[in-house]
Amino acid sequence: MISRRYLPSYKLRFSAARSFRSDAALEAISNALEEKVPNLVLYNYPSFSGAFSALFAHLYHSRLRTPSLILPFSSVVPFSVKDLSLEGFERCYLLDFVPPKDYAATTDCEIICFDHRKSAASKLGSVKKRFKVNVDVDKSSSKAVYEYFSSKLASSEGESISLLDDEDRTRVESVLDYIEDIDLRRWRLPDIKAFSFGLKEWRSKVNCITNPHMYEQLLRISSEDLIANGSSYFSSRLIDAKRVLKQNKAFKIRLGRGFYGECLGMRADGNHELSDELGKLLSLQSAAAGLRPMVEVALVVQARSS
Repeated sequence: MISRRYLPSYKLRFSAARSFRSDAALEAISNALEEKVPNLVLYNYPSFSGAFSALFAHLYHSRLRTPSLILPFSSVVPFSVKDLSLEGFERCYLLDFVPPKDYAATTDCEIICFDHRKSAASKLGSVKKRFKVNVDVDKSSSKAVYEYFSSKLASSEGESISLLDDEDRTRVESVLDYIEDIDLRRWRLPDIKAFSFGLKEWRSKVNCITNPHMYEQLLRISSEDLIANGSSYFSSRLIDAKRVLKQNKAFKIRLGRGFYGECLGMRADGNHELSDELGKLLSLQSAAAGLRPMVEVALVVQARSS
């Protein structure tokens, strides 16, 4: 487990019921400036790469007992330059996103950003001397941030300390591999689709404002558990699809008046969420019957009266 000998990062002084860019979040920024907190960390929300990057920033500053304020940054409801008052901070980390052009142009605060998207560099304006951009399209932001803070901590003066304990390292690095496989759209790792579905249930938990236990929870996530949860989800959907297929009789459809052959079709009203599974099962049934391995699943959605 993680050692509790270090001091926590700068505590946010607002109710967990508040969300990003709330009055309470703006008050936290104001309080941090008043108390001369040197480090501001903004992470892409609700990105999992952003959330894990925030975890590594939290661990780094906690290990060194350096105050920091960490907040989620949403492109939907973003902080403005006026909100942040960057000139009051010594350093600002932007994790898993690059800022709007006016961020770098209005402050002497050192800005260090990480992103992996090909479009990231084109979004930046003129780069100032104290603006450091780390864009690597071959590496996810979370893995780049992990390596950055691990290396920075290892080179720090004093006692030799690690970003992650041995007990956590293998588990967290496995999760980072899977997140990178999704972020870079490779989809190559075993059971990556099941992992992706297992990870979805965590999306509502990656806001460190509304979820003060986010860091501890992220440390406990394992790729094995996420894959198991995702596989269970797929299995239950497949069972439901087989039940619907059994209850709704399939029928033949002539393609192009029979010129392109025939395939099976069915109506699955009220089961639109199972359309993918139904299509795959029905295509196998169609091929087994000597028909074209394509199908038509008709879904009728009845509008509610106002």
